Amino acid sequence: MTSYTPDELFPSTAPYYARYRPGYAQAFYDTLATRFALNGTQRILDLGTGTGVLALPLAELVGHVTAVDPELGMLDEGRKLTAQQDITNIDWRRGDSTTLLSMNLEPVLLTVMGAAFHWMDRDQTLRDLDQIIEPNGAVVLASGGAPGDIEPAPWLQVITDVRTRYLGPARRAGSSTYTHPKERHQDVLARSPFSTIETAHWDRTVTRTLDEVVGLQFSYSYSSPAQLGDRKDAFERDLRQALTDFNPDGHFDELVRTEAVIATRP
Repeated sequence: MTSYTPDELFPSTAPYYARYRPGYAQAFYDTLATRFALNGTQRILDLGTGTGVLALPLAELVGHVTAVDPELGMLDEGRKLTAQQDITNIDWRRGDSTTLLSMNLEPVLLTVMGAAFHWMDRDQTLRDLDQIIEPNGAVVLASGGAPGDIEPAPWLQVITDVRTRYLGPARRAGSSTYTHPKERHQDVLARSPFSTIETAHWDRTVTRTLDEVVGLQFSYSYSSPAQLGDRKDAFERDLRQALTDFNPDGHFDELVRTEAVIATRP
């Protein structure tokens, strides 16, 4: 097994994350803009921002975004993207769900979270957010939906087979392995201060080239460059060959879901 530390794992994914992750459907942002009358004056917290997949589009709709992440590599990549896009209303700050109440955050209308929410102590995080989110505000969870919601593209199994040969069947993450939370986010929200829950989703087909499919794999913690170590080049070579054998035309379609869970106080 390649030796790495959790501190190395996520930063090694950052450039790939920014470039290859598909992001969320535009309809998601349109829904938030309408639902919360976003008019360029509000404040939003993006907790577990990564490279700003949520923060960057939301910055166009509100007055200020505080983008919080524990990984300096992710924050650095996010800052590069804001400079490239001439965005000036995002404050990139190092922190996580355990530092919320010590960061002197101003009140926000919305706290948005992507996949990071499943890494947190969800109950405690929601209690802490109750002290930060304005009375008419909300917690918004963005995701690709729960496992099994969408039939996976057949070429994804090709990737799983190659990854398993190199890294084993478990999805390693940090110093342990990742398993999807047994309790749904909605069930955790239902017992929180934000117990009024709305869910919506939008599906779209994303077509990727071979280069994009391969690059996407390095954006995941469980197949990151740090995870693969000196076997990265061999993994990439074998993955390219296996995908080309499976689909010689070099284009890979995938149905991608954006799911929004919007939780407000009763």
